[in-house]
Amino acid sequence: MTLSNGRPYLAIPGPSVMPEAVLRAMHRGAPNIYEGELIDMMPALMGDLKRVARTEHHATIYISNGHGAWEAALANTIAPGDTVLVPATGRFGHGWAEIARTLGVQVDLLDFGKRAPVDVDRLEQALRADTGHKIKAVLATHVDTSSSVLNDIPAIRAAMDAAGHPALLMADCIASLACDRFEMDAWGVDVMVAASQKGLMVPPGLGFVFFNDKAAQARAGLARVSHYWDWTARANPDLFYQYFGGTAPTHHLYGLRAALDMIHGEGMPAIWARHDCLARAIWAACEVWGQGGPLELNVADPVHRSRAVTALRIGAPHGSDLRRWVQDKAGVTLGIGLGMAEPGDPAWHGFFRMGHMGHVNAHMVLGMLAAVQAGLTALDIPHGTGALQAATAVIAEA
Repeated sequence: MTLSNGRPYLAIPGPSVMPEAVLRAMHRGAPNIYEGELIDMMPALMGDLKRVARTEHHATIYISNGHGAWEAALANTIAPGDTVLVPATGRFGHGWAEIARTLGVQVDLLDFGKRAPVDVDRLEQALRADTGHKIKAVLATHVDTSSSVLNDIPAIRAAMDAAGHPALLMADCIASLACDRFEMDAWGVDVMVAASQKGLMVPPGLGFVFFNDKAAQARAGLARVSHYWDWTARANPDLFYQYFGGTAPTHHLYGLRAALDMIHGEGMPAIWARHDCLARAIWAACEVWGQGGPLELNVADPVHRSRAVTALRIGAPHGSDLRRWVQDKAGVTLGIGLGMAEPGDPAWHGFFRMGHMGHVNAHMVLGMLAAVQAGLTALDIPHGTGALQAATAVIAEA
């Protein structure tokens, strides 16, 4: 028998749950792309995007996923043959490095593993050693979606400043934007990349690149940027189509408008606080489960955990078994342990992730935790008792 009939819950770290308001906004016929409401709403939409990023500088939209945003950020600032420094704390730090290499960029990689944040002392040492300033940018992942490591972007900026290094600071906020606190201008970030399908609560398909005047100067110094990736016209368009390098992603824009209305209606500080509370409830439950069994939070120190995604270790084959049971029996889909082991390695079945980003509230999180509790019990996976009580205690104190 299955008890999964009814509304399913996609508790993966993106695509995230889409609000009804976003779905309703997108459920319409094709609009006029030459005049009218779609064109008229763009200046305010771009301004509201910048409010989420906490920047007063430039914002651009690409019809792409996060990988496209990575490439756009690099294409506008780094020339083939230049060098970037990548402090990696999971699969997606390595992913951005791979994109750089395909563009002919030299990559200096500092690998901090999959369970710890960037060691800013090592980062500073690497920058001090670069006396010729070959390194043109530091590609930092704010939250690595695979490992759930949260990196301290202000500390990375401070290390760069202490080393007296002129490199651009680029931040990947694909998993973190509108979930974990991020302050682009206040934290001294030169370029930030994001995407639509996580904290912004819109279907996959939009990539965002935010940049300041220092990054714009780097773009001006490049001999060539391909027409599509060039952010110059996108950031300051004379005509509507230039925002997108061609035909607009019409229905995504309507969905994004509705999502931004929800975000600013709640307010960024309240959104950060909500994500923090729900994340702490999840951690409390997982810590109790781990006291009597193999379940373990991937990141030991709560300071270095994302408020948008939690990566977990439980040992093979428990990870895959638990995911399948919870999905098939309870209608809750958990995330795979992406990047924690190679797919052909049996150890791959020992990991899973919980996504808690965007349009998520207390009853959704508590329901997910209860489904996991049922799965642990049904599969006879050893675990501590009292996890749901621990989670509800966190929420009751909010």
